[in-house]
Amino acid sequence: MNPQQSEEIRGNWATLLLPVNEDDSIDFGRLQEEIDFLTEIGVDGIYSNGTAGEFYAQNEEEFEHIQDMLANACEKRGVPFQIGASHMSPQLSLSRIRKAVQWNPSAIQVILSDWYPLRDDEVISCLQVMAEAAAPIGIVLYNPPHAKRTLKPEMFAKVKAAVPNFVGIKVPGGDEEWYREMSIHARGVSVFVPGHTLATGYSRGAHGAYSNVACIHPGAAQKWYDSMKNRLEDALELEARIQRFLTSYVAPFITEHKYCNAACDKLLAAIGGWAPVGTRLRWPYRSIPETEAERLRPIAKEMIPEFFV
Repeated sequence: MNPQQSEEIRGNWATLLLPVNEDDSIDFGRLQEEIDFLTEIGVDGIYSNGTAGEFYAQNEEEFEHIQDMLANACEKRGVPFQIGASHMSPQLSLSRIRKAVQWNPSAIQVILSDWYPLRDDEVISCLQVMAEAAAPIGIVLYNPPHAKRTLKPEMFAKVKAAVPNFVGIKVPGGDEEWYREMSIHARGVSVFVPGHTLATGYSRGAHGAYSNVACIHPGAAQKWYDSMKNRLEDALELEARIQRFLTSYVAPFITEHKYCNAACDKLLAAIGGWAPVGTRLRWPYRSIPETEAERLRPIAKEMIPEFFV
């Protein structure tokens, strides 16, 4: 797979979720089933080791096995893929980046060092060293709201000037003013926003989503993204229904019951019923019971029937 430039990183990218057995081991058989499904359904790309991939809960042998499985399948079927080389330790993250180069992914996802918040000069130093290790492959910064340091639009211009192969970001998005500032400061960077805001983001200049909505069904999420190009009004209406479902029935697991985000991503996949993943997370995080997916599935089918194909 050839490395992608920022202008090539577009659309609906599906996440690789981690199937976990009752003994806390990874079920690589189910993982292969999931990879086969994702590489055959026609998504714009696939990425590994995001939050739903539980990158923080893998040893290095497991990390390598997962990336090898994904890379082999994507190369065989010509599907763009990104490897998540993130880790809370900058040294381990750097080691994962160096390993990831061997699979020649479309790009490599990273996070900022995550113990103390980084100063501006430390942010640039962090990403420069990571980018040098990844070269000639570009890096994509995953900068979620819970990161120790979340970057403002003007910082992306500084990073791009210092790090030429900084090609993309995964960020929480913002209001109209945020998009206006991003159009100025994030030139030459692919901007991906949360899946449930993608239609609005697309209308304001966002380029795609590493999508939580694709967890419900990646094929349906792809059709939704494709519809934005010529039926934006319809796509915005579906976005409103997606957000109502997530706000009413999924967000309370985080806000009231204090589950982590990955638990909700796996819940969405279980509701959609396409992936042999289940809702179990690796220790020490709590898992949402499978019965909740069964309870919510008929509600989702009624509110967003487009995702049940």
